Amino acid sequence: MDHFDYRNGELYAEELPIARIAEEVGTPVYIYSRATLERHARVFRDGLKDLPSVHCAFAVKSNPNVAVLKVLKEQGFGADVVSEGEMRRALAAGIPAEDIVFSGVGKTRHELTHALEAGVGQFNLESEEEGVELAGIAARKGLTANCALRVNPDVEAGTHEKISTGKAENKFGVPYDRAAEIFDRLARLPGMNLRGLAVHIGSQLQSLDPLEAAFGRMGALMEAIRAEGHHITHMDLGGGVGVPYKQGEVFPSLEDYGAMVARVCKDWGVTLMFEPGRVITGNSGVLVTEVIRVKQGVHSPFVVVDAAMNDLARPAMYDAWHDFQAVHPRGDHFIASVVGPICESSDTFAKNREIDRVEAGDLAVFRTAGAYGATMANTYNSRPLVPEVLVSGEKFAVVADRIEPETILAAERVPDWL
Repeated sequence: MDHFDYRNGELYAEELPIARIAEEVGTPVYIYSRATLERHARVFRDGLKDLPSVHCAFAVKSNPNVAVLKVLKEQGFGADVVSEGEMRRALAAGIPAEDIVFSGVGKTRHELTHALEAGVGQFNLESEEEGVELAGIAARKGLTANCALRVNPDVEAGTHEKISTGKAENKFGVPYDRAAEIFDRLARLPGMNLRGLAVHIGSQLQSLDPLEAAFGRMGALMEAIRAEGHHITHMDLGGGVGVPYKQGEVFPSLEDYGAMVARVCKDWGVTLMFEPGRVITGNSGVLVTEVIRVKQGVHSPFVVVDAAMNDLARPAMYDAWHDFQAVHPRGDHFIASVVGPICESSDTFAKNREIDRVEAGDLAVFRTAGAYGATMANTYNSRPLVPEVLVSGEKFAVVADRIEPETILAAERVPDWL
């Protein structure tokens, strides 16, 4: 459920007409609903109510806007970060350092040092080499790094290959069959408190079966490591629960997810950690765009909009689907392709799809754009960076400005020898 709905033939974000926001801020623009963010956060936590000890850390990479992070912080969420920049955003939103989990396969020495000094609650180690480096830094500073070892369980997630992370050929984590020996060596290092294990097999999962298989393997590994005399107090189960992008799609409910986790993991005697991302923010946002013109094609029309692949990259990167809806629908439909103005054929949002009939000057939205939308935006074709708006009831605020090409140009330098 989200808080974007039609009233008297017009699309609203909570209590505000989307057309009003577009008129004041311009297009393209991302709009987020505070009420939706809060509801999804509550539903996620409610799904885990049968677990004795839980830590939820929002996957910042899905939407790093500081206002969004602050809303989720108020709902009791920590942060899962994969860079120093994301860590700084989480801290700026008021998330305590001890509630931050630092993940990511390529943490630099600089990042490890700064995160250690900031007091982040847990490092998810992706390799033995990273663990040795971090332990050395911590020992030299007289500190102790709380860590979990990320394990690659070699489980097929059944999702898009570019967002699958738990197969043997993926770059993430240590191999399952070597994890116990690596854990043993790292746990003995000064400066290291290796307190747990971590797993994440991919994003946008349509079935709970791969997650259950991965969790079962992690439970067996945990018991084997404990049998060698090591203490495991934390198990990071990652994220990955999918959301419907296409009207009519059905995904596992968070209630079913929580029941599965409880069935498999409830008696492990650990704090269970979770890193939800798009399941919290996906349906909390839309990208608003204006139709530039409708161009006649050989087979069907092209709806040319002012949003482009630099604003919303998922369709170009993953052939991802986003529902396209008119802000003021006329009540009829036509078959058309929706494209942006960038000089790439991949700047296509929909191909020969039945959509609301639109004309030049009409406003429309791409739905389910609150995750991996603005965070992946760029300035290709020297286009501006898209702004972001947060709605709360009858109020709205610009929470990220449109960054114009002249501002970006001002950061460039021409050497005096040219």
